Amino acid sequence: MSWLFRPGWWVIALSFALAFFLTALPLPDWAQGWRPAWVGLVLIYWCMALPGRIGVGLGWGAGLLLDVLGGTLLGQHALGLALVAFITRKLYLRMRVLPLWQQGAGIFVLVAGYQLLVLWVNGALGTPVNAWACWSVAFASMLLWPWTFVVLRDVRRRYGVA
Repeated sequence: MSWLFRPGWWVIALSFALAFFLTALPLPDWAQGWRPAWVGLVLIYWCMALPGRIGVGLGWGAGLLLDVLGGTLLGQHALGLALVAFITRKLYLRMRVLPLWQQGAGIFVLVAGYQLLVLWVNGALGTPVNAWACWSVAFASMLLWPWTFVVLRDVRRRYGVA
């Protein structure tokens, strides 16, 4: 918890709070399958920007909160987001130098893997699954990645989060 005492910790916490708010925001039925993985996008950004401060533990905790928020099996999203944080921290040096559209392709792969893991757990539980939603969520996240990256980078620079 030493990251709490570093400058700008509240910016990170506020960005995650906004991501949880956007995740809980009701959408019309036709748009439910196109909701981006907001918490995953914010987690990927902070893992790329501050790999020494943000990692698997925060991904696991955010996933547990997402499980509670969505009323899903406890640990389902936690496992997926922890895996996303682990892969992002392993590849952050390679991902940071890519142009935003190529980073978007990497985001598509990360979010699709996360969604496939959630889909697999739901299938193992016997709940009805929508395989198309996995790809649409990943596609929507890929399309919103450049804006998410630019906004969070500007906020990080403005408030001196390091």
